[in-house]
Amino acid sequence: MDYERQPYRRCGRSGLLLPAVSLGLWHNFGEGKPVDSQRAILHKAFELGITHFDIADRYGPPIGAAESAFGRIFPRSLRDEVVITTKGSNPMWDGPYGKGNSRKHLLATLDRSLTRLGLDYVDIFYLHREDAGTPLEEQVATLDHMVRTGRALYAGVSNFSPEHTAEAARLLRDLGTPLLVHQPPYSLLDRRIEGSLLGVLEQEGVGCVVYSPLAQGLLTDRYLGGIPAGSRAAEGRFLTPDRVTPEVLAFVRSLAELASARGQTVAQLALAWALRDPRITSVLVGASSPEQLEANVGAVDGLEFTDEELAAIDRAAKEAGVEA
Repeated sequence: MDYERQPYRRCGRSGLLLPAVSLGLWHNFGEGKPVDSQRAILHKAFELGITHFDIADRYGPPIGAAESAFGRIFPRSLRDEVVITTKGSNPMWDGPYGKGNSRKHLLATLDRSLTRLGLDYVDIFYLHREDAGTPLEEQVATLDHMVRTGRALYAGVSNFSPEHTAEAARLLRDLGTPLLVHQPPYSLLDRRIEGSLLGVLEQEGVGCVVYSPLAQGLLTDRYLGGIPAGSRAAEGRFLTPDRVTPEVLAFVRSLAELASARGQTVAQLALAWALRDPRITSVLVGASSPEQLEANVGAVDGLEFTDEELAAIDRAAKEAGVEA
């Protein structure tokens, strides 16, 4: 493990440090992906100082496959050197208790996750999304119970509104289990959290680990010449062709020029841009190969932006008509 390769940032007002770039297992760890490739990606992550691995009960396909793959590959000798997370809320099995944020479902799905991961506990358990049908008091009381029973070390939420995030933080604080982290989407093509969520997180002392900082691959050089065969957009996997618009491509071409002047790729610029705000603890990246992961971690070699560069990025977004 190379702890000098990238900086580590404090997660909110907690004592927990996370690497600036973390590995998400949303893609490339389902069945059908070569085990040797999965193992190589994880080993490269260790080499790059990635100590934070983000998973969810539903990641696959099929559901649960990412947790099972990680459980098979992860060397237990490193358990105390890494942060492993998972999430619940998603439809996981048939029947009325197979989804949602009820105490019944969340405790069952976490126990199933621990079995697939081969672990006694996860470091962070997230509520993956809001559940209007379950009182928020029940949801956060379940998070508190998970921490107190040793199933998880910290509590987190994902995809929660600013208002519900603030309320969850207050309820958890009253129970004595602070809300550690929120996980929202954030990228140059999706800046919604700048409106109020980041302010709430700062006020509550909650960390922010963002997903999709590359907008499912749009913020790379892959689509500059159109939609390539085998890409997510071509196959409609989490990225549909209608999102690859002329306006988006014009913006990415402008970013490519700015990135080149900085000695970066488009992806590295996009990741560094997301990390420019000190309220962002870490960015989650996926990887289809060790080489891609290493290239993305290279973003930490150029995290500083001049005011002129930031203004040029904002101007390019406005001119292309993709202001988020």
